[in-house]
Amino acid sequence: MSARVKSYAAVDLGASSGRVMVGRAGPDTLELAEAHRFPNRPVRVPEGLRWDVLALYAGVLDGLRAAGSRCGGRIDSVGIDGWAVDYGLLDADGALLGNPVHYRDGRTEGVAEKVWTSVPADELYAATGLQHAPFNTLYQLTAARSTAQLAQARRVLLMPDLLAYWLTGEQGTELTNASTTQLIDPRTRDWARGVADRLGVDLGLFPPLRHPGDPAGLLRPEVLEETGLAGPVPVSAVASHDTASAVAAVPATGERFAYICTGTWSLAGLELAAPVLTEESRAANFTNELGLDGTVRYLRNIMGLWLLQECVRAWGDPDLGGLLREAAKVPALRSVVDAGDAAFLAPGRMPERIAQACRASGQPVPASPAEVTRCILDSLALAHRRAVQDAQRLAGHPVDVVHVVGGGTRNALLCQLTADACGLPVVAGPTEAAALGNVLVQARAHGTAGDLARMRELLVRTQPLTRYAPRGGTARWRAAEARLADR
Repeated sequence: MSARVKSYAAVDLGASSGRVMVGRAGPDTLELAEAHRFPNRPVRVPEGLRWDVLALYAGVLDGLRAAGSRCGGRIDSVGIDGWAVDYGLLDADGALLGNPVHYRDGRTEGVAEKVWTSVPADELYAATGLQHAPFNTLYQLTAARSTAQLAQARRVLLMPDLLAYWLTGEQGTELTNASTTQLIDPRTRDWARGVADRLGVDLGLFPPLRHPGDPAGLLRPEVLEETGLAGPVPVSAVASHDTASAVAAVPATGERFAYICTGTWSLAGLELAAPVLTEESRAANFTNELGLDGTVRYLRNIMGLWLLQECVRAWGDPDLGGLLREAAKVPALRSVVDAGDAAFLAPGRMPERIAQACRASGQPVPASPAEVTRCILDSLALAHRRAVQDAQRLAGHPVDVVHVVGGGTRNALLCQLTADACGLPVVAGPTEAAALGNVLVQARAHGTAGDLARMRELLVRTQPLTRYAPRGGTARWRAAEARLADR
């Protein structure tokens, strides 16, 4: 093995599962293997929906142990990425104050409207560039204002930062994830202090900002003992918002590309050099989140494969491959729903809710699992089309190709439908984009990878990619779009 090839553990936490991946990276090498995968199951308790963060941490420790076993007990660095907006509260002794609240919990219902009485929605967008989502950290902190937990809190740690703290004993706030809180100014890449002051949010609760590639401490001796790793093992700050890591791993060869990060959510948009803070952009519900190397992730959040995941769960977990084959036989665009509708945010009864949305809009009601599945995939492709077209128009940034990365790359039907709907070629892959972006930032911090352009060149050379050409023109998609807009 070349001395310039090193091994990195990428902890990648999704909304439904977590994994620890082992990456080997060097100037001409990029390999990724799964060491351990574990479920991420929220728990509904009397006070609401909560994350089982201790089970997550146990899964991380098990994963680091497995990663060490694959690498002879030695890894060169650890990095953690995960979902956005949620956080843990620590008391003065650094102890966790209860299980972190899940973003799908109902506590933020109606909170945004209360916030807007102090900082109107247009002013909030002009200052932070963040789209309206009812679960943004700002709204969560506002909802928690009168609680005993927040009164006792001395620290707020976003989820990847919380786990990094338990691993190292050191605290920080990684910037790409902080940019999802609605408390960061995307122009200065620092806290939006005026917004926080007007809303009574104490920014002193957050530890200092970190940037991707910054050192984040060393694994504690107790962690080394439990995982069997040979120390010292540094922890590196990566682009800790999983979407930021995934976008870093988009295998683009130029600047004229759109991306769709697919999984529980679809995050569809552009990589820009500066935020778009216009009123038209706010009305279109686009968000400006921070990415690697001074970039802005200009994107729209779409409900994503959550719709299908919830249906599959309701149907008793049938064979997904067979279900997709049957869905491919269902007539296209027979029924579509708004995949960004907040009515689909909460878990439970998803097939019935999709049927009800179709019934209420006067469309044929999908009856079989295959028909519901086709409705979901057509609706997602239509939402991808709208997001890609709107982003180009609002940012004045045309594109020639759409890159699909993440778990949805395994869904060939969705990728093909996205190409058809957008009228653009789709390049699908890599599937484990967030973990690869995580590994690449670690590798750059340790001198075994180059800048963002060189990272992407390495991805193109080393990762399997599938190309989908658009079929049949976009007229039927325009008609479906108009039909949906008329409701």
